[in-house]
Amino acid sequence: MAKRDYYEILGVPKSASDDEIKKAYRKLAIKYHPDKNPGDKAAEEKFKEVSEAHEVLSDKQKRARYDQFGHAGVGGAAGGRAGNPFQGGEFNFNGQNFNFDFGGAGGLDDILGSIFGFGGGQRRRPMRGADHRIGVTLDFEEAVFGTTKTISVGGKNIKVKIPAGIDDGMSIRLPGKGGEAPKGGTPGDLYVVIRVKPHKRLTREGSIILSEVKISMVDAALGTTIDVETVDGSVRMKIPAGTQSGTPFRLSGHGVPLMRSDGDRGPHIVTVIVETPKNLTKRQKELLEEFRGTKGKKRGFWG
Repeated sequence: MAKRDYYEILGVPKSASDDEIKKAYRKLAIKYHPDKNPGDKAAEEKFKEVSEAHEVLSDKQKRARYDQFGHAGVGGAAGGRAGNPFQGGEFNFNGQNFNFDFGGAGGLDDILGSIFGFGGGQRRRPMRGADHRIGVTLDFEEAVFGTTKTISVGGKNIKVKIPAGIDDGMSIRLPGKGGEAPKGGTPGDLYVVIRVKPHKRLTREGSIILSEVKISMVDAALGTTIDVETVDGSVRMKIPAGTQSGTPFRLSGHGVPLMRSDGDRGPHIVTVIVETPKNLTKRQKELLEEFRGTKGKKRGFWG
């Protein structure tokens, strides 16, 4: 039976680019590969046909000979080795000898394995072990300053160094600590996924730590000095007279260490909330009225 045209087999025109030929081949090879169609002889023949067409059209010299001489120019004549279209052969055309070797079935499997991840000749690359994931929960301060945790994987204890500044949702890759690979392949990787417990009074945005502190109306008006909780302990902070509610104050160097830096840290931003007094005594009300200036007048609070 006459062989079909290679361009027709791949469904591309003779003017097709190398990229178009490669894409057409991949699509059809996946569709007809024996691993995807076990026991389907028709699909197996289609797969061989598609692979043979790609072997020729993906090689510039073979494609040029095929375009000029047809199947005879690429070992498809009767002089080729029968039974396996991928083993090539030698033939004579117009007094000139041609020899083509496609590398055997193993070579084809190697090509398919590298492209699609399947195929099974004797030269198949060793399989890689599976990647594994494990979660580790840290306290807020542990994430800020870093720590070392011991995790148990497959009956083995592994020490994991947690870098300062790591954040919730980040992961640490441990090469070769994942699943074992069959037949001497490379083990997979282990990914340690970080979860950080929330702090009762502090929050975090990247390298910035945020908190709020409440002060009285009098302290806001007259100014004061307060103690502020930080990850470094208690820090004294001055509140200037006339501070308005919602005013942020910056404590430089008391935030989260910047990863991949030489000890630099972000700031701690403290937002001051001025509390309005409730349930005032009569005397307190009188003093506030006196402070306002003129009793009973609707004027600005401070003037």
